[in-house]
Amino acid sequence: MKWIISIITAVVMAMSGLPALAQAQDFDSWLVELRADAHKRGISDAIFDAALKDAKPIKRVIELDRKQPEFTMTFDEYLNKIVSQSRAKKAAQKLIEHDEILTAVSQKYGVQKRFIVTFWGVETNFGQYLGSFNVPHSLATLAHDGRRSAYFRKELLNALQILEDGHITADNMKGSWAGAMGQSQFMPSSFLAYAVDWDGDGKRDIWGTKPDVFASTAYYLSKAGWNNSLTWGRRVSLPAGFSLDGKDASTLTDTKVRKTLPVWAAAGVRSADGSPLPKADPVARLVMPSGADGPAFLVYSNFDAILDWNRSNYYALAIGHLSDMLK
Repeated sequence: MKWIISIITAVVMAMSGLPALAQAQDFDSWLVELRADAHKRGISDAIFDAALKDAKPIKRVIELDRKQPEFTMTFDEYLNKIVSQSRAKKAAQKLIEHDEILTAVSQKYGVQKRFIVTFWGVETNFGQYLGSFNVPHSLATLAHDGRRSAYFRKELLNALQILEDGHITADNMKGSWAGAMGQSQFMPSSFLAYAVDWDGDGKRDIWGTKPDVFASTAYYLSKAGWNNSLTWGRRVSLPAGFSLDGKDASTLTDTKVRKTLPVWAAAGVRSADGSPLPKADPVARLVMPSGADGPAFLVYSNFDAILDWNRSNYYALAIGHLSDMLK
């Protein structure tokens, strides 16, 4: 009889859009076990209940996790979408509007102001859209689900820790369906590691306090290895039949070969406008987001710091392009 009930349950859960594997334990029982883990981290029942007492699996969150669209945009399409003239104009205005605090943050963490504003603009359109999902409920849905439960369970406990520490209330902890929060779109683990209470009010408020947002972004990048004396990279042109150390452009890109600019220049690489590469000697590697027939870029260590934030070459190049428009 039990096996019949199990089959019926699996069918019902499959029809609901929730995987049968994740439903081996019902949500309420799962919450009881989660509460015990939360207690071990010093999270009170009051905070746990405020965050999760009314929580239920959110079907839409599972749908979004299961049906993330395939990345079909070309690099040019992506760049035109992210780095629009209107966004660049607004970024320039924000750079002027918040110059005093941006200057202070930049000096403390060694990250250029234009990059801080660029991340802010790309992530949430300068704080205009932070996401509308209840973060604890979304993370609970994904943690209970069977696909990436271990990762999201840790993030959920981190979110509860943030609530316990009093940085925000459960009702106001809004973000993306996957748990990215605030104007900097930090996952809870990134918040605990990098969020900064710049204004000294006892709260690391990446939702509503811009100085905290700017400082948190800059601190993250500084810990990712940001070099304030460098930019991100530059577009370049490659000579016909280009090779370096016997390797063609595609191989150099795939293997992430790093050489100083003079070495690239000696192999015939020039700036995109045909002018010589700078005589400075930062180490750079080749990136070709559209393959051998598309644009080529030499990128520096700061490009890798951007990738630490988001592992997409498209994203990192978009950050670079928008920041260049703010020079």
